[in-house]
Amino acid sequence: MRHGKKYRESIKKYDPATTYELKQAVETVKSMAFAKFDETVDLSVKLNLKKSQTVRDTVVLPNQFKAEKRILVFCKSEKEEEAKAAGATYIGSDDLIEKIKGGWLDFDVAVATPDMMKDVGKLGMVLGRKGLMPNPKTGTVTFDLKSALAELKKGRVEFRADKTGVVHLPVGKVSMDVDKIAENISTVVSEIKRKKPADAKGEFIMSISIASTMSPGVWAVIADTAE
Repeated sequence: MRHGKKYRESIKKYDPATTYELKQAVETVKSMAFAKFDETVDLSVKLNLKKSQTVRDTVVLPNQFKAEKRILVFCKSEKEEEAKAAGATYIGSDDLIEKIKGGWLDFDVAVATPDMMKDVGKLGMVLGRKGLMPNPKTGTVTFDLKSALAELKKGRVEFRADKTGVVHLPVGKVSMDVDKIAENISTVVSEIKRKKPADAKGEFIMSISIASTMSPGVWAVIADTAE
């Protein structure tokens, strides 16, 4: 693929064979951004996982960079006031399920009380494809709606390793301070390390790469990721 002039000029600002200290890597990514919009900074962490192993959890990023999430809550009538007080955007049960069956997906995250999951589970094909299915592992199936929504509003995001053992996650915008982006990255990497499978052998974190929407990846190292 032939890249444009701005891209070719931007990549002269880094050495693709070099692994940079975290803040320097973030600074390099920011310096290469050339789009007219505020590019997203993405993190990719390559893990040493067997096919039978997985890494999945949620993390609250210390520095927000996205618009407030539109949170949908599936619950029965007795929990509706709690969901409303916690700041849910949409609240309902069978009515929302039918609406989603009709193709409506105008929300960013879904939370469900456990007693709703038998019916919500019927939306598996729809919500699963979009990564919107409530899941106990990510704290989105719970009776404690107040705590769940508070964390989601603070910036809790899900991370999971794909089939190749790579965790991909947006961690900021190029307009953010270097320190704030670096803090988000360090927080994610620390949580990934915490989820290391008990039977994982050898070096767990193989590589860390940071890139903006339009830039190539920059290799990074975090001092405390050593095994």
